Amino acid sequence: MPKLKKEKLLDMYRKMVRIRKFETRVEELHVQGILPGLKHLYIGEEAVAVGVASCLREDDYIGSTHRGHGHLIAKGGDVKLMMAELYGKKTGCCKGKGGSMHIADINIGILGANGIVAANIPIVGGAALSAKLRGTDQVAVSFFGDGGANEGIFHEGLNLASVWKLPAVFVCENNQYAISTSQSTTCAVAKIADRASSYGMPGFTVDGTDVLSVYEVTSKAVARARKGEGPTLIECRTYRFKGHYVGEGSRELTYRSQEEVEKWQKMCPVKRFKSYLVKEGIFTESFLEDIDHQIGEEIEEAVRFAEESPYPLPEDALEDLFVEEM
Repeated sequence: MPKLKKEKLLDMYRKMVRIRKFETRVEELHVQGILPGLKHLYIGEEAVAVGVASCLREDDYIGSTHRGHGHLIAKGGDVKLMMAELYGKKTGCCKGKGGSMHIADINIGILGANGIVAANIPIVGGAALSAKLRGTDQVAVSFFGDGGANEGIFHEGLNLASVWKLPAVFVCENNQYAISTSQSTTCAVAKIADRASSYGMPGFTVDGTDVLSVYEVTSKAVARARKGEGPTLIECRTYRFKGHYVGEGSRELTYRSQEEVEKWQKMCPVKRFKSYLVKEGIFTESFLEDIDHQIGEEIEEAVRFAEESPYPLPEDALEDLFVEEM
């Protein structure tokens, strides 16, 4: 395991718990009919976002997916602004105009979630090209799923990134299912990371339920990118504990079994990391329980902030538009 300072480990734990509690609260609010629109929860995949983002600086970039709340929180997103965005409020990080699937925060390098499968890959490529042309050592990270790895833009994007040696890291969150289609029935290779060799870049498959393993592999990929050595493909084997979206209900058990879900739940990344921290004597269980409680209060404060915030006015729809003058 990588040897990290206690402060770093605690920050990683806080972010994993923050993602879990944020998403759990979002699910509750959506089921109650309070939150509008579709919600795709990140519960079960926390180790991927945190393991990757913990290797990045604030000025590095990430491109997210329709299941993007976890990525934003891991990169340092403010949960109050995020919750307000999900409520459609003017105080949201996109002023209520992005919602769940298009939430963004450019100020901390979050180029935005994207409802189109794999569509952030060329966007991240553009950000990486920008960093290279400007002569900075910034890195851009693209998150996408196993379904996204079968899109044409995946192959085009990785090929061009390799040709130009862009400072990019491509992270496939292989949660085993593209909506309801098993990866085992759609990929000719057992490991998506094996495709990296086709584009002349390193490829790694890692246990996506182990935050430290994700961190270790990503830190090497990020260091490689900063040195101008080009991109890396990382496949994180993970699992979403919930349905494809909130409200899918019993339908999810038509394409995956209860036994399979329970098997992965036993490898819960949050519990696994907590157990490691306690077992290694880094923190006591009571200390971490206090952290859990504090973050729970933080999420409730975010809900109060969102509920007390105003909705945008009709004329606000005309703000923040790009208008080409003729």
